[in-house]
Amino acid sequence: MSELHKFLFEGLPVRGMIVRLTDAWTEILRRRAGSSTGAYPQPVQNLLGEMVAAGALMQSNIKFHGSLILQVFGDGPVKLAVAEIQSDLSLRATATLKGEVPADAGLSAMLNVHGQGRCAITLDPKDRLPGQQPYQGVVPLTDERDQKMNKLSDALQHYMRQSEQLETTLVLAADDKVAAGLLIQRLPVKGMANLAGQQPGEAELYEAEMYEHYNRIATLAASLKREELLTLDVETILRRLFWEEKLQRFEPFVGETAPRFACTCNRDRVARMIQGLGEVEAKEIVAERGAIMVDCEFCGAHYRFDAIDTAQLFTTTGAQPPSSASVQ
Repeated sequence: MSELHKFLFEGLPVRGMIVRLTDAWTEILRRRAGSSTGAYPQPVQNLLGEMVAAGALMQSNIKFHGSLILQVFGDGPVKLAVAEIQSDLSLRATATLKGEVPADAGLSAMLNVHGQGRCAITLDPKDRLPGQQPYQGVVPLTDERDQKMNKLSDALQHYMRQSEQLETTLVLAADDKVAAGLLIQRLPVKGMANLAGQQPGEAELYEAEMYEHYNRIATLAASLKREELLTLDVETILRRLFWEEKLQRFEPFVGETAPRFACTCNRDRVARMIQGLGEVEAKEIVAERGAIMVDCEFCGAHYRFDAIDTAQLFTTTGAQPPSSASVQ
């Protein structure tokens, strides 16, 4: 079963978390394989799995009441890849292709062929106030020296340094059975020197010492190999990496609280999308095709609006769209 674990390093301004998505991840792949487009190419599958794992870590990290949407897009054969994680850790993901993806393609070959690749993270509040817009941060898929990044973890670490000014180490991996990730993050130490009994003049030395502790832990985390992250259980990973450290463990997210697949699509949302087309265009589609057919790219659900359904969407009598279909 899928699981997510949080922990702190006792006495140090460093936190960590590790996620392993099993049933949640394989459900995403199963639905895609059963769709008209078929299964993802292996490199796309691995990228999307890393995105889902990273999104679960980031959502759990910030405790945001709403959806966290992680997107990568650019000028390669992968037009767009999206992972969306809700505050209850329900998640979904999809990717749109516009060309053939080489079997050995990395991040640059899929999304950043001519340097146009971008990584965007959007925070969309669940109870958005009138006029309130989602927060979005965007970073290029290139580093400070304008060199192309070939790992999603590099782009996300860059984003965390820019947006939160927090040093972060991410290790991500995915295959057709598991999507997993390990996050280590340095917490702010401003003010901790006084709490530790240091004199004001010693604050800089204290901060430097704490930074060295983070570097040591980050180096240990970065030594985790892809195969280990995919095949070893959480307890074994933490024991192998941090056996000399004192960890404070928190209640894990397992069972009913674990990350899980769930799609937010429903008939009402599709109806509103059709209304957004306008009455003339919607009725033209019905006249040409007999009905408006919409498939959810995330879960594969099919929605059909015939001439009567479509006419009801544009009545002026206050009639409501058809009731929501149950989400699978």
